[in-house]
Amino acid sequence: MTEFQRIILHLDMDSFFASVEIREDPGLSGRPVVVGADPREGRGRGVVSTASYEARRFGIHSGMPISRAFIVCPHAVFIRPHFDKYTQTSARIMEIISECTDRWEQVSIDEAYLDMTHLETYEEAGAVAEELRHTIRERERLTCSVGIAPTKLVAKIASDFKKPDGLTIVRPLEVRDFLSPLPVGRIPGIGRVTGTELENLGIQTIGQLAEYDIQTLLARFGRWAVHMQKLAMGLDGGEVRSRERFGSVSRETTFQEDTADLSLLATTLDLMAKDLIENLVHERLVFRTVTVKVRYEDFDTHTRSRTLDTYSRDPGTLLRIAGSLLRDLSSGKKVRLIGLRLSSLHEIDAMQKRLDDFS
Repeated sequence: MTEFQRIILHLDMDSFFASVEIREDPGLSGRPVVVGADPREGRGRGVVSTASYEARRFGIHSGMPISRAFIVCPHAVFIRPHFDKYTQTSARIMEIISECTDRWEQVSIDEAYLDMTHLETYEEAGAVAEELRHTIRERERLTCSVGIAPTKLVAKIASDFKKPDGLTIVRPLEVRDFLSPLPVGRIPGIGRVTGTELENLGIQTIGQLAEYDIQTLLARFGRWAVHMQKLAMGLDGGEVRSRERFGSVSRETTFQEDTADLSLLATTLDLMAKDLIENLVHERLVFRTVTVKVRYEDFDTHTRSRTLDTYSRDPGTLLRIAGSLLRDLSSGKKVRLIGLRLSSLHEIDAMQKRLDDFS
């Protein structure tokens, strides 16, 4: 089967964290809502996790410093994240998705790919997408945007085309015309630095990149140039692969003041570990790999990881490993941010009675 013979659906929840908060408190509807760190009236540290579309009109976006978000929109409603709500809602949404097809892949807490090739026509896939969006709206009172296309890349770009609450279908013969006028930054992997280099070559749109001399691109970007140009042509051989509900789960905390207090660091890590274990229990997941991340006062960032021989979700095991990794990262410098990630996840079989089988 060639890439363009597939029918791939990409579903992306609209401003997911903020939308869940608004659902829980309807009084927030229509107001700019920012989920993230405490802004402390413009003196806060940390970043924006998600912003409602009303907040985005002020230029607020994910990853923006929370202090900057407060400056541009001080009347916004700032909410600390409630990850338990988001993971529970996400699990229910993924259950809805699983009712549509056996071939689906969750790629983050709020997005997934579905292989709809078995439906044979884009019209039929569009009808299923509308039903899927309706079901999510009815059961969860949330909206999502969907893109349908021959490849995962084009489907993902299409899902963002009519946000929020939109559906965009790009058929095989429409791929080049759809992509051509879009800015090159729409291609995943082309960030600010690469985008600036492309602009210096006179390349601003995906269409210009698709038609640019490959030898010139190779001289500037090396082997990445070939892959980048293929993506610009809409070519993406990635298949939808069923896998665990999450590739990883993680928590991060930015301290209000940089600290070298090992007791505070250890306590913070313990709290994150316990929170993640609760998450795993709810999702019926076990882990093998533990990663601790530390960002120092000079923004230098380091990580340490350890992979177990067998799966586990034992709190004592996690606390012991996380503490050991934290000690490995101790440098005497003050710490700005600490994070904990669990990966190599596996879902416990519904028939399994004893977690001891994994530990």
